[in-house]
Amino acid sequence: MSLFRTKSIDALIAASEDPERKLRRTLGPWSLTAFGIGAVIGSGIFILTGTAAAGETLSFKSVLHAPVWDLLIHGRNALSTVGRPGAGPGISLSFLLTAFACSFAALCYAELASMIPIAGSAYTYAYATLGELIAWIIGWDLILEYAVSNMAVAVGFSGYLNDVLDNTLHWHLPPRIAGPPIAGGVLTGAWFNLPALIILLILTYILVKGVRESAGTNNVMVAVKIGAILIFVIGAARAVNTTNWHPFLPNGFSGVLTGAAIVFFTYIGFDSVSTAAEECRRPQRDLPFGIIMTLVVCAVLYISVALVLTGIAPWRTLTGEAPVADALKRLGFNGVRQWVSLGAIVGMISSLLVFQYGQARIWFAMSRDGLLPKAFSKVHPVHKTPYVSTWIAGLAVGIPAGIWDIGTFADLANIGTLFAFIIVSLGVIVLRKKQPGRPRGFRVPGAPWLPMISIAFCLVLMMALPLETWVRFFVWLLIGFAIYFPFGRKHSALAKRPAVE
Repeated sequence: MSLFRTKSIDALIAASEDPERKLRRTLGPWSLTAFGIGAVIGSGIFILTGTAAAGETLSFKSVLHAPVWDLLIHGRNALSTVGRPGAGPGISLSFLLTAFACSFAALCYAELASMIPIAGSAYTYAYATLGELIAWIIGWDLILEYAVSNMAVAVGFSGYLNDVLDNTLHWHLPPRIAGPPIAGGVLTGAWFNLPALIILLILTYILVKGVRESAGTNNVMVAVKIGAILIFVIGAARAVNTTNWHPFLPNGFSGVLTGAAIVFFTYIGFDSVSTAAEECRRPQRDLPFGIIMTLVVCAVLYISVALVLTGIAPWRTLTGEAPVADALKRLGFNGVRQWVSLGAIVGMISSLLVFQYGQARIWFAMSRDGLLPKAFSKVHPVHKTPYVSTWIAGLAVGIPAGIWDIGTFADLANIGTLFAFIIVSLGVIVLRKKQPGRPRGFRVPGAPWLPMISIAFCLVLMMALPLETWVRFFVWLLIGFAIYFPFGRKHSALAKRPAVE
């Protein structure tokens, strides 16, 4: 049997109509947009904005920590201390440039989502275009992306929650139950990071109760988060000193490019909209709307925060772990600062909710295709949600988040996301060639050139990641092959059917 057998789009849609594994369609365009915003905008809007403006000094201690392209171009010189010049006030242009780059992949997602309105996102699109082996690779990769992202956010939530409790109530949780037992590869003396696990279990319960309830919860959190951002933008705007914007590009356009590389991953998450395709009322119209609107709204919010932040404080001072809160503290804007804290913590929770939702749908889709055990695709008889995969995803993320520190999970989500973007962009090109006449609710303009540009952007950014990340990524893929070849290939729903040419 061919490793590259494909599943027809009609077969994928037919499988989604199986009464035993059919999900309830309840989501509209604005709920989908809220899902996207909930995933894209987390606490990073109040942190990375300042980091990218002020710049970074990176010390690569070994070959594993050096970016791949530095190793290829500069060899040993890549191991020396490398400075990243800040974008300064030009960070707003970095956000605009990054939104432009992400828009290529977003448009590709919109076309495939309108053609294949099935849960599974890039995994499902790969199955229909590039074959089962590639679909397995991208599905296994998406499990890593969603899981690792949420492990990092859950650990961050725990730390931020303790900070908020300390600042508002002058009380905090005991370190033994609110810190990771292992940090930097050494034992810390803590027992378990309990808040990280508890928040994930609460969100898992909400997700099992139903997609409508989950969407409603997310809508409220997104409204609070956007409200906090607007309070910062409007409240701090009166303190803007335009002299802080001069010079606007202190390190030239290279600073803008460096800032774009740092903030690129703040936009990751719009692809989570496509995981809700099977629970969307009118996917052909609403999915493209949700994906594109997510990117537009998030770009406006990011640029607004960047302009105000660099206007209220000199860009060189925007260092540290909480540059926005620090700038507000220096101004004495404590009321606005409290709203920023609230927005940050709510942003983390909404990101956790959406990514846990997306991860469970990936497991569900792969199980329905026979590549994972059938238990993962069981649908709750009352709530019509994939409850088994949702609970397993909650525990699979919550337990590691309770054990390790946030640094353990760095960068792994980035390479997985970029690889998914490449597969989706390639899928658009393949389907334009194989099935040019199939109805499309949305068409990428300028195909195949625009999808090719998207692929090029992603490859360049992947080469900017450390070699250590590539090594871990390939180890994860080897583990996946150890599952696919003895189990997935044998139990695949296509194993007893002829491949679709």
